[in-house]
Amino acid sequence: MRRRILIWHIHGSYLAAITRADHDWFLPVLDGSYGGRRPDLPPYVREVPWDEVRDLDLDLIIYQSPRNLFIDGPAILCPVQRRLPRIYLEHNVPRRSALGTRHPFHDRHGLLVHVTHYNRLMWDSGETPATVIEHSVAIDPSITATRELARGAVVCNELVRRGRAVGLDLFLRARQEVPLDLMGIASDRLGGIGDIKYAELPHRLAAYRFLFSPMRHTSLPLAVIEAMTVGLPIVALATTELPNVIVNGETGYISTDPDELTDQMRALLGDPALARRLGANARELARTRFGLDRFVADWNEAIERAIALGNGDARI
Repeated sequence: MRRRILIWHIHGSYLAAITRADHDWFLPVLDGSYGGRRPDLPPYVREVPWDEVRDLDLDLIIYQSPRNLFIDGPAILCPVQRRLPRIYLEHNVPRRSALGTRHPFHDRHGLLVHVTHYNRLMWDSGETPATVIEHSVAIDPSITATRELARGAVVCNELVRRGRAVGLDLFLRARQEVPLDLMGIASDRLGGIGDIKYAELPHRLAAYRFLFSPMRHTSLPLAVIEAMTVGLPIVALATTELPNVIVNGETGYISTDPDELTDQMRALLGDPALARRLGANARELARTRFGLDRFVADWNEAIERAIALGNGDARI
């Protein structure tokens, strides 16, 4: 069934994927706070001025941050809209410890959606119904890695600001040992390439030998899925969800030893055939596990479950 859904534009690449589900999507827009639609989004994704949201006839609200839940929602939704079926889409792990970390979305009639099983494990959701929908990416599946650059790619926004959580120290250390190019917002502060338009990112990634993910304490990075989709092997820390995704010697390499990861990067740089074989396996994993068809089907199921819960059907 086609639904009318309000969602904030927070993670552009995730928005591009979730809106492949064929519904009417509405993006609240306010200068300086939230962006609107991008050129790569389907035509049924529409912008709505902040002060006109309360006039919309909606079926579902999707929150993605405490600010959405506690500030934005109360500010722009009318009382009837605030009682509508609702989903909280949690992109992140708890910032500090899983011990006593209660999720801010406390709602027996709402649905909490995590992007990895690790995230769900780390958050205490209490009595709130919770589920997992693994990632996908909406990029051209015909883009294939050429790997002509004997270098590794690193994709991370605001690496300096986010620091140890996303492996700033590990990136700087690895860059002294192997050639790495950093991409993402504010990456130019570290001599990186800078921000790259999302439509261009897969084409840029395709030229590299591998993707290095130095993330220490975060969710499964979408850059990992994007790189695998074009056929790059992954070199990453064996933390959070990644040990459940990357298999050593098959789709890339994972370890908690940074020196071991540096050795594996050197191996991929020195052996194009190895990078090609592992990259082909990574591409197949992206197709079968993180494909858009599965992702859209999972989201359609979650949307209907949330609407049933919001209408008082606790059996769903």
